[in-house]
Amino acid sequence: MRLRFSDQQKKVFMNGKKILFVSSELVPYLPENQVSLMSYEAPRMVNSNGGQIRIFMPRYGSINERRHQLHEVIRLSGMNLVINDMDMPLIIKVASIPKERIQVYFIDNEEYFKRKATFADADGNLFPDNDERAIFFAKGVVETVKKLNWSPDIIHVHGWMASLLPLYLRKYYADEPLFADSKIVTSVYDRGYEGALDGEMKNKIAFDGIEEESVSVLSSPDYNNLLKVAVDYSDAIILASEEVPEELKNHIANLSKPVLPYVSLQEAEDAYTNFYQTEVLK
Repeated sequence: MRLRFSDQQKKVFMNGKKILFVSSELVPYLPENQVSLMSYEAPRMVNSNGGQIRIFMPRYGSINERRHQLHEVIRLSGMNLVINDMDMPLIIKVASIPKERIQVYFIDNEEYFKRKATFADADGNLFPDNDERAIFFAKGVVETVKKLNWSPDIIHVHGWMASLLPLYLRKYYADEPLFADSKIVTSVYDRGYEGALDGEMKNKIAFDGIEEESVSVLSSPDYNNLLKVAVDYSDAIILASEEVPEELKNHIANLSKPVLPYVSLQEAEDAYTNFYQTEVLK
């Protein structure tokens, strides 16, 4: 039975809690779908109950910087991230969602994110460098949070472009004290991608010193296998869609980790608060 929290109880629990939300998509910057909507609603719920939040997403070229008033943060930009032996400049931009007074950090790079589409070209073909974009995004988030010197209690991951973050936190950044006590939650959606990412994805991750056994499933980097890696290195899992691929559901069921079954948007505030409190931060 799910607990129902009074507004006061939610505020008492959330007060001072620091939650980092990392998402592939977010309204109002991209069209509304399950991922982009819940990536907005979950931080809004925490924020309205007294929690501290940071939100990160990629700065896709389709995002209108003038309309949404994005601006570069010079003190956070300027470093290079090495992706498969290439130096790729990291640019950080910020904007605010006005009615919620929520600030969003955008991970940007001319090579990876300037194009005017998110994941695929006009013919629906996945961009061939989506694997490198995902690696860059994961590293960019962590390096920026390190510069902010902000230690989150929970790191909540939404969307497949963000799904390498749990792996990189637990392997590549395993000795980073800022995240030593952070708990990772991954929301699993049915909205993924058709086909597979670049066949060399596993080798590009191995270039960062992450042993191949950790990502052996990415010999075939399709959506299900990428999400398997995400949940394997998470502390808890939320089924964020009514229909999740059966292969993924079976994999999750065998992990012996806390799982929040699907709840509607109307139930999400109580359900997420309860899950954070009783399963994630217990």
